[in-house]
Amino acid sequence: MECPNCHQNASRVIDSRPSDENRAIRRRRECENCGFRFTTFERVETAPLLVVKNDGTREPFNRNKILHGVMAAGQKRPISSEQFEKLVDRVENKIRKQGVSEISSKKIGQYVMDDLANLDDVAYIRFASIYREFKDMSSFMKTMEDMMAKKGKSN
Repeated sequence: MECPNCHQNASRVIDSRPSDENRAIRRRRECENCGFRFTTFERVETAPLLVVKNDGTREPFNRNKILHGVMAAGQKRPISSEQFEKLVDRVENKIRKQGVSEISSKKIGQYVMDDLANLDDVAYIRFASIYREFKDMSSFMKTMEDMMAKKGKSN
């Protein structure tokens, strides 16, 4: 496997362990050329999944887009990269278990929001502010009030 640091093809596996509820293998590797350590994931190749965008166009599902979005929403919050990865794993698993070949970006966004609501309130609001495309302050406030009411019931 190519080293992301020096781009040589000589690396060795230091550690392997199951990941994503045994749906992937996480491998810790070390470059034999420069000694740089990096992580790779091995997953079973699944049937292609298309995301139907708001404008009707379709594009291949890309878990990295979700990861980038939740990491942006959770920036400067006490959320580890492992928690972000697990959130994306749960969302992807929920989608794959449906056995569909296409899913709307709105539905994916809702799955992410459901999971973020349980992880971090601030990250949830940040993500919602982009995902829901608030038209005005009152719709934003309504989302915040709904979140606070939900949290109040669970405490």
